[in-house]
Amino acid sequence: MATTIAKAAADATAVTHAARIEHVSKSFPAPGTPGGQQLVLDDITLDVAPGEFVTLLGASGCGKSTLLNLLAGLDLPSAGSIDTDGRPALMFQEHALFPWLTAGKNIELALKLRGIAKAERRQEAERLLELVRLQGAHRKRVHELSGGMRQRVALARALAQDSRLLLMDEPFAALDAITRDVLHDELTRIWRETGLSVLFVTHNVREAVKLAQRVVLLSSRPGRLAREWNVGIPQPRRIEDSAVAELSVEITEELRREIRRHGQH
Repeated sequence: MATTIAKAAADATAVTHAARIEHVSKSFPAPGTPGGQQLVLDDITLDVAPGEFVTLLGASGCGKSTLLNLLAGLDLPSAGSIDTDGRPALMFQEHALFPWLTAGKNIELALKLRGIAKAERRQEAERLLELVRLQGAHRKRVHELSGGMRQRVALARALAQDSRLLLMDEPFAALDAITRDVLHDELTRIWRETGLSVLFVTHNVREAVKLAQRVVLLSSRPGRLAREWNVGIPQPRRIEDSAVAELSVEITEELRREIRRHGQH
């Protein structure tokens, strides 16, 4: 069976983009205003290249998660168009594992939905658990796993979808600082090994800089592309590296200006 790693590496050279967002806007009904609309995203145009790691940064409520939902096909834009290289995999802040299934069976369920034969699911689930450094955890129940281990299983389940684009919605926000730092390193390793494209939503500036090749900043609501930075710091990076800290300060100042500009405190 072709693996996620092999397919991602082979296909990365055959496409021009992993995701293409062109002039996308999104409105929702305004609370308490019959017939009124609240603009959440306004005229977003953004490409994610094959194999690129992009972090999407902005203040709470700026539409980051809304944009990921649109990319994942969970909602439709009010205007504009979205094109992705195949169906993306989406990883949430909460692990969303089924507690009545083991770690391995959670992954096998994603494989089953892909149409993978039963005889092959166990072997592929074991491979994915090994990829996220959870060898031997196939039979463990969710309640037996730490928060960091649960997120590793959730990542393995996302990888089991065999998508070329991985969407991550603040997946490490609820973890303690040490566990989060370890998972940053693991995610960077997996991204480099697989050749996947990643769009990672966060409100943590240092997390954005540590992980990404490119940091994209959204303005406060409505979300508009405010600025982006190419991150030329060699990987692997440490959260306390001086270059990471220096760029984080610059981005934080720009984020604060955006918040002040839109009257949010």
